[in-house]
Amino acid sequence: MKFTLSWLKDHLETDATLEQICARLTAIGLEVEDVDDKAAFKPFVIAKVVSAEKHPQADKLKVLMVDTGTGAPIQVVCGAPNARAGLVGAFAAPGAYVPGLDVTLAIGTIRGVESHGMMCSEKELQMSDSHDGIIDLPDDAPVGTSFAAYAGLDDPMIEINLTPNRPDCTSIYGIARDLAASGMGTLKPQPQPTFKVEGETTTKVKLDLGEDSHLCPGFALRLVRGVRNGPSPKWMQQRLLAIGLRPINALVDVTNYMTFDQGRPLHVFDAAKVTGNLTVRRATEGEKVLALDTREYTLSPANVVISDDNGIESIGGIMGGEHSGCDENTVDVLIESALWDPMNIAKSGRTLGIITDARYRFERGVDPEYMIPGLERATQLIVDICGGAAAKTDVVGYAGYTAKVVDFPVSEVKRLTGLEVGSEEAVSILKGLGFGVEGAGERVSVSVPSWRPDVDGKADLVEEVMRIHGVDNIKPEPIEHLGAVNGKILTTLQIRTRLAKRALAARGMLEAVTWSFISKAQAELFGGGASSLSLANPIAADMSDMRPSLLPGLLTAAQRNADKGFGDVAIFEVSGTYENDTPSGQRRVAGGIRRGTASLAGAGRSWSNATKGGGKPVDVFDAKADAIAVLEACGVPMGNVQFEAGGPSWYHPGRSGTIKLGPKIVLGHFGEFHPKVLEALDVSGALAGFEVYVDAMPEPKKKATRTKPALELSPFQAVKRDFAFVVDKSVEAGAILKAASSADRKLVTGVNVFDIFEGASLGEGKKSIAIEVVIQPADRTLTDEDFEALTGKIIANVTKNTGGVLRG
Repeated sequence: MKFTLSWLKDHLETDATLEQICARLTAIGLEVEDVDDKAAFKPFVIAKVVSAEKHPQADKLKVLMVDTGTGAPIQVVCGAPNARAGLVGAFAAPGAYVPGLDVTLAIGTIRGVESHGMMCSEKELQMSDSHDGIIDLPDDAPVGTSFAAYAGLDDPMIEINLTPNRPDCTSIYGIARDLAASGMGTLKPQPQPTFKVEGETTTKVKLDLGEDSHLCPGFALRLVRGVRNGPSPKWMQQRLLAIGLRPINALVDVTNYMTFDQGRPLHVFDAAKVTGNLTVRRATEGEKVLALDTREYTLSPANVVISDDNGIESIGGIMGGEHSGCDENTVDVLIESALWDPMNIAKSGRTLGIITDARYRFERGVDPEYMIPGLERATQLIVDICGGAAAKTDVVGYAGYTAKVVDFPVSEVKRLTGLEVGSEEAVSILKGLGFGVEGAGERVSVSVPSWRPDVDGKADLVEEVMRIHGVDNIKPEPIEHLGAVNGKILTTLQIRTRLAKRALAARGMLEAVTWSFISKAQAELFGGGASSLSLANPIAADMSDMRPSLLPGLLTAAQRNADKGFGDVAIFEVSGTYENDTPSGQRRVAGGIRRGTASLAGAGRSWSNATKGGGKPVDVFDAKADAIAVLEACGVPMGNVQFEAGGPSWYHPGRSGTIKLGPKIVLGHFGEFHPKVLEALDVSGALAGFEVYVDAMPEPKKKATRTKPALELSPFQAVKRDFAFVVDKSVEAGAILKAASSADRKLVTGVNVFDIFEGASLGEGKKSIAIEVVIQPADRTLTDEDFEALTGKIIANVTKNTGGVLRG
C-alpha cells in the first residue's frame, strides 16, 4: 500500500515529521517497508532562457543561454520546438540523473557546440507522457529555486507492508484513522457531497445469482449525463503518478483515486456503449471477454460477471471490459459501486491470473456501509471535474449492516498481554478506532464497525488496545529455565534428525533442500502417485503430487549440477515423505545420492580401490556405507541389523539391498538405480543412493544414570592388524566383519574389508577376503600375549561363523 505524505495529511491534521509518522506506523502494526523522499528530483531547478539562437550546424537545434539564478548564464543545446527566449522551465545541470531518460548528465558537445546541462520535458521527469516540448512555467516562477518544491514533486512516498487481515487500511483515510487513534494528530472530517440530483438512472441492474446471492450482496449504479471526459486535474495526476499509477482520463482517474483514498473500488461504463440493462450473473462455460488490459479471458461458472444485451461488460470486482470503457468521447457515464464475495474474488483472480487494485481490496473485504457514500463522493468528484448532471442512484440487493457485538472484559488486556491498561484508556482507544462502546467500568459491550471484518472476539479487541497502547510497553520476561543443564528439550526424532545430518555431512556430503512436490510420473516411479496425494491446486504442472521418496528430487538436483559441469556430486536430505494423506503416512527419511566419482572409498584402504583403482565410479557399496553411517549415528544396535539382497523397483535388482532390524522392521534401502528409472527421469551417469527411515528406528532403551563422562578418549595408541580368510564364494563379506567385530567388543572398534581375491590357487569355489581390524585399548598398553590371545579369538570366531580358514 503506497501513499504520499501530503495525501495522508489530507485526512490527518498533524505536525509530526516524516520520521515520526513512519515510526508510529510500524509501532501500530502497519510496517513501513520503504520511504522515497524524492531525492532524485532535488537537482532540478527553475531556470529562465535568456536567449535562444539557431544552432550553426543543425536546423532543428537551438543554443540557449540559461539563467539558473547562480550567476552567469549557462550554455545549453536544446531541440525542443517550444524553446525560446523568456521561457521559464526546469533545468538539470551536469551530474544530475534524469529518470525519464535513465541517464546521468555530463558536459557534452552536440554538433560542435558544448552543452552544460539540459532543459527538461514532463516525460523526462516522469511527470506525464507529454513530450511535445520542454516544461513551460508561468513567468513569475521563482528562478533558482527547487523545481520539485514548486511542482509538488518533493512529496515523500511511503509504502507499508499490509497484512491481509487489515482491509480498513487499504485506504489512506483508514491509515489516517489508525494514526489519529494512536495520538499522532487529529482525523479530519469527510466533506459531504453537495451536487444536485436530476432524473432517474435509466439503466437498471438485476442480480441473477439464484441461491448464491452472497456473491454480490449489493449493487449501486448511477448515471451522470453530459460529462466532458478529458485529462484529470494536475493534483490528481501527480498523486497517482507518485504511487505508480498512470493517469488515463478524468473518469478512470477518479475511480483509481477513490480506490486508494477511500478503499472503495469503483467502475465506470460508457452509457452509450451499454445495451439494455445490466445483469449480475455467473459466466457460462467458455464465455469470453476482452478486458481493459487488452487481453481476452475465457470464463467459467465460477466467475461472476456484469453483462448487458451485448454480453459481458465486466468481470465483477476484478476488471472491466474493453468494449464499454470510457474515453474522450464519453458523454454519459454509469458509475458502479458494488459489493463482492471475498472468497470468490480471490479464487477468480487467481484462476484468471489477474492482479488489480480492485481485486486486492475486494478479496480482503471492503466496507459494506461505504458502498453508497463512496458512490456519492465519486459522483461529486466527477461533477466537479467533468461537469454533468447526476441522476438518482439505483440500489439493489443491499440489506444493510448488522454490527457484531462483543462482550469485552477489559481485564483480558492484562491477562493476554501483561499490559496495565486502564478501562478509560482502553475505551478511548476503541472509540478512536471507530468501535462503538456501551457501558462503563471493567466490562463493556463493544460493537464492531463495518470496516473491520477481521474483528470477531475479545482477543481481537485486546490486540487493538495492545497495538495502539504500544507493543514496546510489554516488558520482556525471561523464559523459564528447565531446572537442569541436560534437561531434554528435543524429541528422539528431532535428535536423530540432527545426528543423521551430522553423520552424512562428516562423510563429505552436502545438504540439499528439494521440493516436497513432484510430478505424478515421478511419484509413480517411486511407489507413489495415489490420488489422495495429488494437490488440488499445484503451483506448477510438474509439482502435482506429494513425494513418496526423497530420491527423485535429489537425482534431478544432481543432474542439474552435472549439466553445469559439476559431475561428481554427493548430496543428502533429511525430511518428510508421504505414503498416504493421514498423519501416520508422513515419514521422516534420511536419503542421499552420490554421482560420478563422489565416493569416500578412495580416502583409505578399500577392497574396491585395490581391484579398480582410485577415482572409481560410485556403486552400491558407497550407498550402503552411507546408510550404515546414519544407523550408527542414530544409535541403532548394529549387531541386530540384517542386510538382504534386493530392494524396491527403482533400484537395480542385482545391485541393491534392504536393511532390516529383525524379520519385520524395514530400516531402509540402498543401491544403484534401475536404468529405466534413470531414463524416465532424464538422468545419466554413475549413481547410487539410499534411504533410511529415521522414524522406524526403535526408541532407545532407558539406561541407568551415567556415572562416567559423556566423552571418553583413550590415552593409548590404536593398533591395526590384517587378516585374510579363505571362504566359500557364497559367504558374504558382512558375515566375516560381524564375526571379527564380536570377538571382543571392548577392544575391536573397527573392521574394514580392503582386499578380495579369487584364483585357481585358492581352489574351486573359493575366495580370499582380507580385513583390517582396529584394536583400541582403553585402560592399559597391550602386550604381545594380549595380541596373540585376541588374534586367536578373531580367527576362531570367523572360522566358527563362516567356515573361513586363515590364509597362509
